[in-house]
Amino acid sequence: MELTLLGAARTVTGSMYLLSEGDAHILLDAGMFQGEMEEASRDPLPLPASRIQAVILTHAHQDHIGRLPMLVRQGFRGEIFSTAATRDLARIMLLDAAHVQEEDLYYENRRRARAGLPPLEPLYELEDVLETFRLPWHEVPYGQTMTAGPFTFTFRDAGHILGSAFVEFETPRRLVFSGDLGNRDKPIVRDPDAPVLKDPEAVFLESTYGGRNHRPFTETRREFLQAIQETLDRGGNVLIPTFALERAQEILYVLREFKETGDLPASVPVFLDSPLAIDATRIFLAHPECFDREALEVHRARGRSLFQLPGLQFTRSVRASQRINEVDGGAIILAGSGMMSGGRIKHHLKHHLWKEQTGLVVVGYQARGTLGRKIVEGAREVQIFGEPVAVRARVYTINGFSAHAGQNELLAWSDRFENRPRIFLVHGEEDQMEILRDRLIARGHRVDMPHYRETLLF
Repeated sequence: MELTLLGAARTVTGSMYLLSEGDAHILLDAGMFQGEMEEASRDPLPLPASRIQAVILTHAHQDHIGRLPMLVRQGFRGEIFSTAATRDLARIMLLDAAHVQEEDLYYENRRRARAGLPPLEPLYELEDVLETFRLPWHEVPYGQTMTAGPFTFTFRDAGHILGSAFVEFETPRRLVFSGDLGNRDKPIVRDPDAPVLKDPEAVFLESTYGGRNHRPFTETRREFLQAIQETLDRGGNVLIPTFALERAQEILYVLREFKETGDLPASVPVFLDSPLAIDATRIFLAHPECFDREALEVHRARGRSLFQLPGLQFTRSVRASQRINEVDGGAIILAGSGMMSGGRIKHHLKHHLWKEQTGLVVVGYQARGTLGRKIVEGAREVQIFGEPVAVRARVYTINGFSAHAGQNELLAWSDRFENRPRIFLVHGEEDQMEILRDRLIARGHRVDMPHYRETLLF
């Protein structure tokens, strides 16, 4: 059996692994590259897409599903396996990505034309997304064993986002892929399951935060509340770049609690300025089977009010989004994208980033090469829509909202494997991987850090 890493090797994006056994070929995840490696999404596959028999998806983040319509465009017509929640979320995520790509490519090709360069072809178009959902797509519950060709596998709850899974392969080789493991004690979704397969030959372990731990979530809530209160006291707006999937819903959940306890005045307006996040919130409410006990109790008692709070406004239209800029201070604005590389948050940054009273609350990972990473690393000035914008806002970086497990959680999860299997670190930047590697080796594990497009034999 061969396994080729087609992404998430010494980087946190582009998760895609090709598993081959004789003439049988399947993919685990089909993620888009982001940040500095964005162009790697165009790298050719090592075999025609028509020869891939199945794709198994761990969850619906773009760095795990974003190249799926590209495979369809190139001829993939096989089966797709995911949880039901992942399928529902993947549909809105990929439709949105097709629209964003169309807009971005229009402006990029205008720039290339002025530079005398040939135009770029889209990775995929809207019809490719629609064709993706016409393929045989299996909605797989946690704990149910499935078969794709010679590959037998089971989903377990990864506790990362709604519907996320890690995957245990029992044939033809006993392998475990962590997907993205969740941070414990977070609201809405359950904590990650412990592995059931105790003696795999190898484990592919994410390492996004392999070098450090997160604060307890109770501290994160206090830090988040303080950042909001300080900004409101200065008379500024609170800008929260928000990933549409999971992070937006988690922030709404916590803001509802703040208003219910009186920590925030009910009169403070809250804008969810992201059509995609609004759609994702609707899907969350349709999948209470993924909720933890506390969220399930709230859902059963209140239904849709799981994410409803006084002063909340959903803004779908461009005009409604533009009107938010008329609010000079005292509002909380959640807008995509989470890494500030596109979407409506860039318009809000253009209007408010240069104001000292503004509070920019960063609650998610910022990949290298993104606008968000530049701001978090202390840039005094950034380019937004081709114009220089001073960074005078106070920037609050609150990592405890991360949906990824911290170092101690990754170590504890790895220790569940009784036979101390070979561990391959993936989905992490090299500095984080190296720290986690040393900690794992000290605990008796054998550890490798494979490279992009490297092929492993089992």
